[in-house]
Amino acid sequence: MSEKVPTVTSQQPPSKWRLHWELSRLHKFPMGSDLVFWPCAWASTLAAYQTATTVDVLSLHILALAIGSTLLHSAACVINDLCDVEYDRQVERTKSRPLASGKLSVRSAVVLLVALTAGTLLCLSLAGPLAFRLGLFGVFPLHALYPLMKRWTHWPQAWLGLAMNWGIFVAWVPMAEIQSYSTAIILFAGAWAWTIVYDTIYASQDKRDDVKAGVGSMALFFGSRVRPALSFFALVFVASLTYAGVANHQTPLYFAVSVGGAGLHLLWQLATLDFDEPADCAEKFKSNGTLGFIVWSGIFLDYIIDTY
Repeated sequence: MSEKVPTVTSQQPPSKWRLHWELSRLHKFPMGSDLVFWPCAWASTLAAYQTATTVDVLSLHILALAIGSTLLHSAACVINDLCDVEYDRQVERTKSRPLASGKLSVRSAVVLLVALTAGTLLCLSLAGPLAFRLGLFGVFPLHALYPLMKRWTHWPQAWLGLAMNWGIFVAWVPMAEIQSYSTAIILFAGAWAWTIVYDTIYASQDKRDDVKAGVGSMALFFGSRVRPALSFFALVFVASLTYAGVANHQTPLYFAVSVGGAGLHLLWQLATLDFDEPADCAEKFKSNGTLGFIVWSGIFLDYIIDTY
């Protein structure tokens, strides 16, 4: 009786296309991109409500913002990995990334960065001269310098809040009839606080590795006080949504769905989160995409009811 010879299967290395896909984080879409997109969608829909913009025009704005947000987020991820390649090799969660693992060359990453940045600038060019100039400031210095902030400060999440939500102004200005920017400024302040909440939760995954690497984060800065500190920023976010709704003359529906929904979601996050459990931190961070949708839903329902 002949014995069966076991077959050895060798795992095929990922293709170059797959590595570029992972470097741009598109394999995790919409995670990350949604956190750039939702504040833009909030601003655009609030502006549409105020100016009685037609549904077709708003839809085109939202589509353009979705494409631009995805390209910008992917470009930001590439530049982040280029700046952090040595650091990523020291962190368990990131050491298998294409650049950190050596599977993809720096040259290939730079080519991808140029292509993604060109696509982002093309989208911005369609939004008008003022929006384009505002968008350029969002690309550089806000997004471009973020990877360096953890080397310079314990508050890199505060800088990220500026970068992630700068699209609020880019989305607001194409509504030419609007002379006042008070609602956009209030919304931006609240979204900045929201970013501090979700990205400090995200940074809590890497606290031990960050200490070893000698880089800063608000998760380390707040230490054992992180829950009450983030509760304060969550309150700032909810208060800003409330104030923006008053300034934009929203109806009670907005306050019930957008403000109430955001408040309850943040209460759930911060009441149940285990800051010392990386898997729970990752899950709560990811859930903020849902929070963004909840806020937009209330704004959009107000807009649709007012339009029809």
